[in-house]
Amino acid sequence: MHDIRFIRENPAAFDAALSRRGLAGMSAEVLRIDSARRLAIKAAEDGQAHLNGLSKQAGAAKAAGANEAFETLREDIATRKGLIAEQEAHAKQLDMDMKDLLSTIPNLPLDEVPDGPDESGNVEIRRWGTPRPMDFKPLEHFDIPAAKAGLDFPTAAKLSGSRFVVLRGAVARVHRALAQFMLDLHTTEHGLAETWAPVLVKEEAMFGTNQLPKFAEDSYQTTNGWWLIPTSEVTLTNSVAGEILEAAVLPMRLTAHTQCFRSEAGSAGKDTTGMLRQHQFEKVEMVTICAPETALAEHERMTKCAEAVLERLGLPYRTIVLCTGDMGFGSQKTHDLEVWLPGQNTYREISSVSTCGQFQARRMNARYRPAGGRPDFVATLNGSGLAVGRCLIAVLENGQEADGSVTLPAALVPYLQGNTRITAAGALA
Repeated sequence: MHDIRFIRENPAAFDAALSRRGLAGMSAEVLRIDSARRLAIKAAEDGQAHLNGLSKQAGAAKAAGANEAFETLREDIATRKGLIAEQEAHAKQLDMDMKDLLSTIPNLPLDEVPDGPDESGNVEIRRWGTPRPMDFKPLEHFDIPAAKAGLDFPTAAKLSGSRFVVLRGAVARVHRALAQFMLDLHTTEHGLAETWAPVLVKEEAMFGTNQLPKFAEDSYQTTNGWWLIPTSEVTLTNSVAGEILEAAVLPMRLTAHTQCFRSEAGSAGKDTTGMLRQHQFEKVEMVTICAPETALAEHERMTKCAEAVLERLGLPYRTIVLCTGDMGFGSQKTHDLEVWLPGQNTYREISSVSTCGQFQARRMNARYRPAGGRPDFVATLNGSGLAVGRCLIAVLENGQEADGSVTLPAALVPYLQGNTRITAAGALA
């Protein structure tokens, strides 16, 4: 949500920032509603002040026994009460109109974000690791002999339809080990507080982290009004909704491992083979709630936390900064981490780390009290640390051998009772 005061004072800058996102200026419409709303509020307040004066006059007339004057004033008061009620209702409707409009306008990109129309404008800022040379044709994860028995797509289709998978045996064990490894790394070395939270949330929680109203079709809603979370960003960030935090508790750095659910409404025909794009998946999420002036430093820190997971697993990756045309709705600046997948001979996204500034905090009314200052909105950040299923794909593809087996990262061995590989027959060894 945007600060209306900023738009009043900087309409041209607001429109210019939207233009960088490829959108038409909206300040004129925002300010039109804002002006009408303020006039309606003033009219109601002026009417109430006049009504208070009439009430005093009526009281004096009644005390003096001036019955005719009293009746005239009483009729005038009744009429004015009706007018004030109409003006207040009009102001309330305009306030709702303003909120509805502002809730559909994306966050403004920071000046340092590169301009670009789409992913073609993204900029690589660093790269780690070198793809391992393979003297055989690398396979995609679902064709690797070691993984075939553990990736059961036919049963998942029978149970749930397309874009689901049943994991079995060694593959399921490695998937679980990855999530545990990520949580342990974030909690013991990166200082994030482990959290367990619901995956069903109220509508206002989805609104707070800008999944609603604009992206309702991308998520699932139950018949009683709950929403299934697309990521635990929703629960972790909204945990401070409606609160005023003391500055001493900031920054709050949180992590959670949850099931996530996405309808993938806008991805028809994309990544339909394998488990790269699923309706149900697991993710270890990171969220930071901090003072606004520290948000950019926290963004770099969170990106390093995600990168560390890939480095410990020995997975080559590159880090890119998204351009204005490829950023998420609530983001001011986003880093994507793309992991090397030899089966596809390309880098694919495995983490997205974003700073949202005070955008989400305004939607949630989440504030903090600076030392000696008035309450102000916090800044929020979120990032994948990492998407567990995509990390499993990367482990399988980068560790595949010519004989169909998979060599597993050393970091996972303690979580697998000393096993170091999956045989071509699909067993841990």
